[in-house]
Amino acid sequence: MNSVIRIAATACGLALGANALAQSDPLGSARWEDMRKLFFPGARVEFDPGVRVFAPPVAENPMSVPVRVEAARLKDVQEVVVFADFNPIVKALSFEPVLARPSLAFRLKLQQSTPVRAAARTADGVWHLGGTWVNTAGGGCTQPSVGSASPIWQQRLNEVSARRWHPADGSERLRFSVIHPMDTGLAAGIPTFHLEELRLTDGEGRELMRIRPLEPVAENPLFTVELPGGEQPAAIRVSGRDNNGNLVDSWVER
Repeated sequence: MNSVIRIAATACGLALGANALAQSDPLGSARWEDMRKLFFPGARVEFDPGVRVFAPPVAENPMSVPVRVEAARLKDVQEVVVFADFNPIVKALSFEPVLARPSLAFRLKLQQSTPVRAAARTADGVWHLGGTWVNTAGGGCTQPSVGSASPIWQQRLNEVSARRWHPADGSERLRFSVIHPMDTGLAAGIPTFHLEELRLTDGEGRELMRIRPLEPVAENPLFTVELPGGEQPAAIRVSGRDNNGNLVDSWVER
């Protein structure tokens, strides 16, 4: 009898433990366990208010949803990964702050309503997780880009436009866009075609930030980067490539 009771108690404990784990996600996503296994196998993960994701609660245009990730409250951030639980391609991008602040704004394609999350890995190997729900009518990942139907993008592919300015806190912000269709490969007859790496460096070749965009980033990507206060570089180089080997290379003057 005692063995039966112990077995029943153990089974009950396992069920309670599984329920507690499922309920530990503050966003209540049915796919959280899948995301944890996909991105953080064997790693320590903490839901942390120090990682914030800003996005509209209702996105009217699923092909271009503004998202801003902020992890400046954490120390020694090595990498940030941004993903959407219910997108057909869940990972949107990753970035390494290097000398920049662990903050990035960009625009995202969403296929349906979903949590949008950011996970920041600190030097101790811990992933700090934040996120927010975004509701949308959807379809953003399976619609063809506007650029892919126009001959103009071929003439301006990977062209960079940018500006720099100084907020009141003494830091510097760089906002730049790259002409690129960022096709997901999910629209009929249109193959995957996206930027896969962008590097920001100063005039002496020191790396400021590395960004690795993927297919869910919106067409003609627009990024906003925050640089720390102090002496700012006279020029910043934006370089990189797409998945077809086409190069990006442009200088942004002060």
